[in-house]
Amino acid sequence: MSRADAVLVLNAGSSSLKYQVLRPSAGERMLRGTIEHRHGPWSSAFDRVIAAVDQAGLADQLTAIGHRVVHGGDLREPVLIDDRAVERLEALSDLAPLHNPPAVEGIRHTRRRYPHLAQVAVFDTAFFADLPDAAATYALDRQVTEAQGIRRYGMHGISHEYVARRAAVLLGRDLTELSLITLHLGNGSSAAALRGGRPQDTSMGLTPLEGLVMGTRGGDLDPGILLHLLRLPGFGVDRLEDLLHHRSGLQGLAGLSDFRDLVAAMAAGDRQAARAYDVYCHRVRKYVGSYLAVLDGADVVVFTGGVGENVPRVRADALARLDRLGIEVDGERNAAAGGGPALISALTSRVAVVVMPTDEELAIGLKVVDLLGH
Repeated sequence: MSRADAVLVLNAGSSSLKYQVLRPSAGERMLRGTIEHRHGPWSSAFDRVIAAVDQAGLADQLTAIGHRVVHGGDLREPVLIDDRAVERLEALSDLAPLHNPPAVEGIRHTRRRYPHLAQVAVFDTAFFADLPDAAATYALDRQVTEAQGIRRYGMHGISHEYVARRAAVLLGRDLTELSLITLHLGNGSSAAALRGGRPQDTSMGLTPLEGLVMGTRGGDLDPGILLHLLRLPGFGVDRLEDLLHHRSGLQGLAGLSDFRDLVAAMAAGDRQAARAYDVYCHRVRKYVGSYLAVLDGADVVVFTGGVGENVPRVRADALARLDRLGIEVDGERNAAAGGGPALISALTSRVAVVVMPTDEELAIGLKVVDLLGH
Protein backbone atom coordinates (compact mmCIF):
# COMPACT_ATOMS: atom_id res chain seq x y z
CA MET A 1 0.00 0.00 0.00
CA SER A 2 1.78 3.15 -1.17
CA ARG A 3 1.44 6.66 0.18
CA ALA A 4 -0.85 7.40 -2.76
CA ASP A 5 -3.38 4.80 -1.62
CA ALA A 6 -6.45 5.62 0.44
CA VAL A 7 -8.37 3.67 3.07
CA LEU A 8 -12.05 4.20 3.86
CA VAL A 9 -12.67 3.72 7.58
CA LEU A 10 -16.18 3.17 8.95
CA ASN A 11 -16.83 3.55 12.67
CA ALA A 12 -20.43 2.61 13.47
CA GLY A 13 -21.24 3.52 17.06
CA SER A 14 -24.46 3.14 19.01
CA SER A 15 -25.81 6.51 17.86
CA SER A 16 -23.59 7.73 15.04
CA LEU A 17 -21.57 6.66 12.01
CA LYS A 18 -18.15 8.27 11.71
CA TYR A 19 -16.15 7.88 8.54
CA GLN A 20 -12.86 8.97 7.07
CA VAL A 21 -10.94 8.50 3.86
CA LEU A 22 -7.28 8.77 4.74
CA ARG A 23 -3.76 7.83 3.87
CA PRO A 24 -2.85 6.29 7.23
CA SER A 25 0.93 6.18 6.95
CA ALA A 26 1.06 9.86 6.04
CA GLY A 27 -1.70 10.83 8.48
CA GLU A 28 -3.47 12.60 5.62
CA ARG A 29 -7.24 12.99 5.90
CA MET A 30 -8.96 13.40 2.55
CA LEU A 31 -12.57 13.19 3.72
CA ARG A 32 -14.25 12.90 7.10
CA GLY A 33 -17.71 13.18 8.53
CA THR A 34 -20.22 12.04 11.13
CA ILE A 35 -23.79 10.97 10.52
CA GLU A 36 -26.00 11.10 13.59
CA HIS A 37 -28.18 8.02 13.61
CA ARG A 38 -31.08 7.53 15.99
CA HIS A 39 -33.92 6.10 13.95
CA GLY A 40 -34.45 4.30 10.65
CA PRO A 41 -32.33 1.75 8.81
CA TRP A 42 -28.54 1.94 9.03
CA SER A 43 -28.37 1.24 5.30
CA SER A 44 -29.30 4.86 4.59
CA ALA A 45 -26.35 6.08 6.66
CA PHE A 46 -23.94 3.88 4.70
CA ASP A 47 -25.50 5.07 1.43
CA ARG A 48 -24.73 8.65 2.48
CA VAL A 49 -21.09 7.75 3.13
CA ILE A 50 -20.74 6.10 -0.29
CA ALA A 51 -22.36 9.15 -1.90
CA ALA A 52 -19.92 11.45 -0.09
CA VAL A 53 -16.95 9.36 -1.26
CA ASP A 54 -18.23 9.46 -4.84
CA GLN A 55 -18.93 13.19 -4.71
CA ALA A 56 -15.39 13.84 -3.47
CA GLY A 57 -14.00 11.83 -6.40
CA LEU A 58 -12.22 9.38 -4.09
CA ALA A 59 -13.83 6.06 -5.02
CA ASP A 60 -11.13 5.17 -7.54
CA GLN A 61 -8.37 5.90 -5.01
CA LEU A 62 -9.63 3.45 -2.40
CA THR A 63 -7.46 0.38 -1.88
CA ALA A 64 -9.02 -1.00 1.31
CA ILE A 65 -11.82 -0.50 3.81
CA GLY A 66 -11.46 -0.77 7.58
CA HIS A 67 -14.39 -1.38 9.92
CA ARG A 68 -14.56 -0.82 13.66
CA VAL A 69 -16.26 -3.85 15.21
CA VAL A 70 -16.95 -3.58 18.93
CA HIS A 71 -17.05 -7.25 19.86
CA GLY A 72 -14.65 -9.73 18.31
CA GLY A 73 -15.06 -12.49 20.87
CA ASP A 74 -11.77 -14.36 21.19
CA LEU A 75 -10.27 -12.75 18.06
CA ARG A 76 -7.09 -11.00 19.14
CA GLU A 77 -6.00 -9.33 15.92
CA PRO A 78 -7.64 -7.55 12.95
CA VAL A 79 -8.96 -9.97 10.33
CA LEU A 80 -9.38 -9.89 6.58
CA ILE A 81 -13.10 -10.11 5.92
CA ASP A 82 -14.59 -13.01 3.98
CA ASP A 83 -17.99 -14.72 4.14
CA ARG A 84 -16.96 -16.83 7.13
CA ALA A 85 -15.75 -13.78 9.04
CA VAL A 86 -19.06 -11.99 8.44
CA GLU A 87 -21.00 -14.96 9.80
CA ARG A 88 -18.75 -15.11 12.85
CA LEU A 89 -19.21 -11.41 13.61
CA GLU A 90 -22.95 -11.68 13.12
CA ALA A 91 -23.05 -14.51 15.66
CA LEU A 92 -21.54 -12.13 18.26
CA SER A 93 -24.36 -9.61 17.90
CA ASP A 94 -26.07 -10.78 21.08
CA LEU A 95 -23.04 -9.58 23.05
CA ALA A 96 -23.07 -6.10 21.49
CA PRO A 97 -26.56 -5.55 20.04
CA LEU A 98 -26.17 -1.78 19.64
CA HIS A 99 -22.85 -2.05 17.82
CA ASN A 100 -22.14 -5.32 16.01
CA PRO A 101 -25.32 -5.33 13.86
CA PRO A 102 -24.63 -1.92 12.26
CA ALA A 103 -20.96 -2.86 11.79
CA VAL A 104 -21.96 -6.09 10.04
CA GLU A 105 -24.48 -4.18 7.94
CA GLY A 106 -21.74 -1.75 6.93
CA ILE A 107 -19.49 -4.66 5.96
CA ARG A 108 -22.20 -6.24 3.80
CA HIS A 109 -23.07 -2.87 2.25
CA THR A 110 -19.51 -1.98 1.28
CA ARG A 111 -18.70 -5.49 0.06
CA ARG A 112 -21.57 -5.14 -2.41
CA ARG A 113 -20.50 -1.63 -3.45
CA TYR A 114 -16.73 -2.29 -3.54
CA PRO A 115 -16.35 -6.05 -4.22
CA HIS A 116 -12.78 -5.59 -5.49
CA LEU A 117 -11.43 -4.02 -2.29
CA ALA A 118 -9.84 -5.77 0.67
CA GLN A 119 -11.88 -5.19 3.81
CA VAL A 120 -10.60 -5.52 7.37
CA ALA A 121 -12.39 -5.77 10.72
CA VAL A 122 -10.60 -4.12 13.66
CA PHE A 123 -11.91 -5.05 17.11
CA ASP A 124 -12.44 -2.94 20.22
CA THR A 125 -12.04 -6.06 22.32
CA ALA A 126 -8.63 -7.05 20.93
CA PHE A 127 -6.64 -4.60 23.08
CA PHE A 128 -8.00 -6.27 26.22
CA ALA A 129 -7.44 -9.86 25.05
CA ASP A 130 -4.50 -10.32 27.43
CA LEU A 131 -6.06 -8.83 30.55
CA PRO A 132 -4.65 -10.45 33.69
CA ASP A 133 -6.75 -13.44 34.71
CA ALA A 134 -7.70 -11.79 38.00
CA ALA A 135 -9.32 -8.92 36.08
CA ALA A 136 -10.79 -10.95 33.22
CA THR A 137 -12.40 -13.72 35.29
CA TYR A 138 -15.94 -13.60 36.67
CA ALA A 139 -16.51 -15.46 39.94
CA LEU A 140 -19.16 -17.79 38.55
CA ASP A 141 -19.29 -21.56 38.14
CA ARG A 142 -16.14 -22.30 36.16
CA GLN A 143 -17.82 -24.97 34.03
CA VAL A 144 -20.45 -22.44 32.93
CA THR A 145 -18.01 -19.65 32.15
CA GLU A 146 -15.63 -21.90 30.24
CA ALA A 147 -18.41 -23.55 28.24
CA GLN A 148 -20.01 -20.21 27.30
CA GLY A 149 -16.85 -18.14 26.84
CA ILE A 150 -17.87 -15.77 29.64
CA ARG A 151 -15.08 -13.37 30.61
CA ARG A 152 -14.33 -9.68 30.69
CA TYR A 153 -13.69 -8.70 27.07
CA GLY A 154 -13.69 -4.91 27.40
CA MET A 155 -14.53 -2.41 24.65
CA HIS A 156 -13.26 0.92 23.29
CA GLY A 157 -9.84 -0.71 23.13
CA ILE A 158 -8.93 1.09 19.90
CA SER A 159 -9.52 4.43 21.63
CA HIS A 160 -7.85 3.54 24.95
CA GLU A 161 -4.72 2.31 23.17
CA TYR A 162 -4.54 5.36 20.89
CA VAL A 163 -4.98 8.06 23.56
CA ALA A 164 -2.53 6.37 25.91
CA ARG A 165 0.17 6.56 23.25
CA ARG A 166 -0.67 10.15 22.38
CA ALA A 167 -0.73 11.21 26.04
CA ALA A 168 2.78 9.82 26.51
CA VAL A 169 3.96 11.84 23.52
CA LEU A 170 2.28 15.00 24.86
CA LEU A 171 4.04 14.57 28.20
CA GLY A 172 7.37 13.65 26.63
CA ARG A 173 7.38 10.36 28.51
CA ASP A 174 8.03 6.74 27.53
CA LEU A 175 4.71 4.88 27.51
CA THR A 176 6.35 1.74 28.86
CA GLU A 177 7.23 3.64 32.04
CA LEU A 178 3.74 5.06 32.70
CA SER A 179 0.68 3.96 34.63
CA LEU A 180 -2.44 5.51 33.13
CA ILE A 181 -6.17 5.70 33.78
CA THR A 182 -7.94 6.36 30.49
CA LEU A 183 -11.54 7.57 30.44
CA HIS A 184 -13.45 7.26 27.18
CA LEU A 185 -16.62 9.24 27.90
CA GLY A 186 -19.30 9.50 25.25
CA ASN A 187 -22.71 8.01 24.52
CA GLY A 188 -20.90 4.79 25.37
CA SER A 189 -18.33 5.15 28.15
CA SER A 190 -15.58 3.04 29.64
CA ALA A 191 -12.52 3.31 31.87
CA ALA A 192 -9.26 1.40 31.67
CA ALA A 193 -6.22 0.94 33.88
CA LEU A 194 -2.97 0.62 31.91
CA ARG A 195 0.56 -0.14 33.01
CA GLY A 196 3.35 0.27 30.48
CA GLY A 197 0.76 0.64 27.74
CA ARG A 198 -0.89 -2.71 28.50
CA PRO A 199 -4.33 -3.08 30.12
CA GLN A 200 -4.64 -4.23 33.71
CA ASP A 201 -8.39 -3.74 34.06
CA THR A 202 -11.35 -2.16 32.26
CA SER A 203 -14.93 -1.31 33.13
CA MET A 204 -16.88 -2.99 30.31
CA GLY A 205 -17.18 -6.74 30.58
CA LEU A 206 -18.70 -9.60 28.59
CA THR A 207 -20.85 -6.93 26.92
CA PRO A 208 -20.81 -3.11 26.70
CA LEU A 209 -23.41 -2.91 29.50
CA GLU A 210 -21.06 -3.01 32.49
CA GLY A 211 -19.20 -0.13 34.09
CA LEU A 212 -19.81 3.60 33.78
CA VAL A 213 -23.14 5.38 33.34
CA MET A 214 -23.80 5.97 29.61
CA GLY A 215 -26.35 7.61 27.35
CA THR A 216 -28.86 4.76 27.43
CA ARG A 217 -27.00 2.11 29.46
CA GLY A 218 -26.77 2.13 33.23
CA GLY A 219 -23.45 0.40 33.75
CA ASP A 220 -22.88 -1.51 36.99
CA LEU A 221 -25.98 -3.13 38.52
CA ASP A 222 -26.76 -5.56 41.30
CA PRO A 223 -27.65 -8.69 39.27
CA GLY A 224 -30.39 -9.31 41.81
CA ILE A 225 -32.28 -6.41 40.20
CA LEU A 226 -32.47 -8.37 36.97
CA LEU A 227 -33.71 -11.52 38.71
CA HIS A 228 -36.33 -9.47 40.54
CA LEU A 229 -37.58 -7.89 37.32
CA LEU A 230 -37.69 -11.20 35.48
CA ARG A 231 -40.04 -12.56 38.13
CA LEU A 232 -42.56 -9.77 37.50
CA PRO A 233 -45.54 -10.54 35.23
CA GLY A 234 -44.90 -9.43 31.65
CA PHE A 235 -41.21 -8.67 32.26
CA GLY A 236 -39.50 -11.19 29.99
CA VAL A 237 -36.02 -11.24 28.52
CA ASP A 238 -36.88 -9.01 25.55
CA ARG A 239 -38.32 -6.28 27.76
CA LEU A 240 -35.35 -6.54 30.10
CA GLU A 241 -32.92 -6.26 27.19
CA ASP A 242 -34.72 -3.15 25.95
CA LEU A 243 -34.54 -1.64 29.44
CA LEU A 244 -30.81 -2.28 29.77
CA HIS A 245 -29.79 -1.10 26.31
CA HIS A 246 -32.26 1.68 25.54
CA ARG A 247 -33.99 2.97 28.68
CA SER A 248 -31.26 3.17 31.31
CA GLY A 249 -28.32 5.49 31.96
CA LEU A 250 -28.95 9.19 31.40
CA GLN A 251 -32.04 8.32 29.36
CA GLY A 252 -33.53 6.35 32.22
CA LEU A 253 -32.67 8.91 34.88
CA ALA A 254 -33.49 12.13 33.06
CA GLY A 255 -35.21 11.21 29.80
CA LEU A 256 -32.22 12.60 27.87
CA SER A 257 -29.46 10.48 26.35
CA ASP A 258 -27.44 13.28 24.70
CA PHE A 259 -25.08 14.99 27.15
CA ARG A 260 -25.59 18.34 25.44
CA ASP A 261 -29.30 18.12 26.16
CA LEU A 262 -28.56 17.07 29.74
CA VAL A 263 -26.36 20.13 30.36
CA ALA A 264 -29.02 22.41 28.86
CA ALA A 265 -31.70 20.85 31.07
CA MET A 266 -29.51 21.33 34.15
CA ALA A 267 -29.06 25.02 33.27
CA ALA A 268 -32.84 25.32 33.08
CA GLY A 269 -33.19 23.92 36.60
CA ASP A 270 -34.20 20.34 35.80
CA ARG A 271 -33.64 18.38 39.04
CA GLN A 272 -33.70 14.97 37.37
CA ALA A 273 -31.02 16.10 34.92
CA ALA A 274 -28.89 17.35 37.82
CA ARG A 275 -29.33 14.05 39.62
CA ALA A 276 -28.36 12.09 36.50
CA TYR A 277 -25.26 14.26 36.12
CA ASP A 278 -24.24 13.63 39.73
CA VAL A 279 -24.68 9.87 39.33
CA TYR A 280 -22.61 10.00 36.13
CA CYS A 281 -19.71 11.87 37.74
CA HIS A 282 -19.83 9.78 40.92
CA ARG A 283 -19.42 6.60 38.90
CA VAL A 284 -16.41 8.00 37.01
CA ARG A 285 -14.79 9.11 40.28
CA LYS A 286 -15.42 5.69 41.80
CA TYR A 287 -13.62 3.95 38.94
CA VAL A 288 -10.69 6.36 39.05
CA GLY A 289 -10.26 5.59 42.73
CA SER A 290 -10.44 1.84 42.21
CA TYR A 291 -7.94 1.96 39.37
CA LEU A 292 -5.52 3.97 41.48
CA ALA A 293 -5.59 0.95 43.80
CA VAL A 294 -5.18 -1.54 40.92
CA LEU A 295 -2.16 0.35 39.60
CA ASP A 296 -0.71 1.30 43.01
CA GLY A 297 -1.01 4.92 41.93
CA ALA A 298 -1.10 6.48 38.47
CA ASP A 299 1.06 8.90 36.53
CA VAL A 300 -1.66 10.13 34.18
CA VAL A 301 -5.44 10.39 33.90
CA VAL A 302 -6.63 10.84 30.31
CA PHE A 303 -10.03 12.16 29.20
CA THR A 304 -11.27 11.38 25.69
CA GLY A 305 -14.53 10.78 23.79
CA GLY A 306 -17.30 13.23 22.97
CA VAL A 307 -18.02 14.10 26.61
CA GLY A 308 -14.48 13.73 27.92
CA GLU A 309 -13.09 16.04 25.24
CA ASN A 310 -15.81 18.67 25.19
CA VAL A 311 -17.37 19.08 28.64
CA PRO A 312 -14.86 20.72 31.03
CA ARG A 313 -17.41 20.62 33.85
CA VAL A 314 -17.41 16.81 33.80
CA ARG A 315 -13.62 16.69 33.92
CA ALA A 316 -13.57 18.98 36.96
CA ASP A 317 -16.46 17.37 38.81
CA ALA A 318 -15.45 13.76 38.14
CA LEU A 319 -12.00 14.38 39.64
CA ALA A 320 -13.12 16.71 42.43
CA ARG A 321 -11.96 15.93 45.98
CA LEU A 322 -9.20 13.60 44.82
CA ASP A 323 -6.37 15.90 45.89
CA ARG A 324 -5.38 13.55 48.73
CA LEU A 325 -4.82 10.93 46.04
CA GLY A 326 -2.59 13.29 44.09
CA ILE A 327 -5.09 14.46 41.46
CA GLU A 328 -5.81 18.17 41.07
CA VAL A 329 -7.42 19.84 38.06
CA ASP A 330 -6.50 23.44 37.29
CA GLY A 331 -9.72 25.38 36.65
CA GLU A 332 -8.28 27.84 34.15
CA ARG A 333 -6.36 25.21 32.19
CA ASN A 334 -9.41 22.98 32.12
CA ALA A 335 -11.72 25.73 30.85
CA ALA A 336 -9.23 26.74 28.17
CA ALA A 337 -8.46 23.21 26.99
CA GLY A 338 -11.41 22.80 24.67
CA GLY A 339 -11.18 19.38 23.08
CA GLY A 340 -7.43 19.14 23.65
CA PRO A 341 -4.78 17.92 23.38
CA ALA A 342 -4.00 19.71 26.61
CA LEU A 343 -2.55 19.28 30.09
CA ILE A 344 -5.18 20.43 32.61
CA SER A 345 -3.70 19.36 35.95
CA ALA A 346 -2.56 21.88 38.54
CA LEU A 347 1.15 22.48 39.00
CA THR A 348 0.86 20.88 42.45
CA SER A 349 -0.82 17.73 41.12
CA ARG A 350 1.28 14.58 41.45
CA VAL A 351 -0.80 12.98 38.68
CA ALA A 352 -0.93 14.59 35.24
CA VAL A 353 -4.45 15.10 33.86
CA VAL A 354 -4.70 15.23 30.08
CA VAL A 355 -7.42 15.89 27.52
CA MET A 356 -6.60 13.89 24.41
CA PRO A 357 -8.83 13.71 21.31
CA THR A 358 -9.31 10.16 20.20
CA ASP A 359 -8.90 9.23 16.55
CA GLU A 360 -10.23 5.72 16.19
CA GLU A 361 -10.43 6.09 12.42
CA LEU A 362 -6.69 6.81 12.07
CA ALA A 363 -5.87 3.98 14.49
CA ILE A 364 -8.03 1.60 12.45
CA GLY A 365 -6.46 2.78 9.20
CA LEU A 366 -2.97 2.08 10.52
CA LYS A 367 -4.00 -1.43 11.59
CA VAL A 368 -5.44 -2.04 8.12
CA VAL A 369 -2.12 -1.04 6.57
CA ASP A 370 -0.22 -3.28 8.98
CA LEU A 371 -2.42 -6.29 8.25
CA LEU A 372 -2.28 -5.94 4.47
CA GLY A 373 1.49 -5.60 4.68
CA HIS A 374 1.92 -3.04 1.97
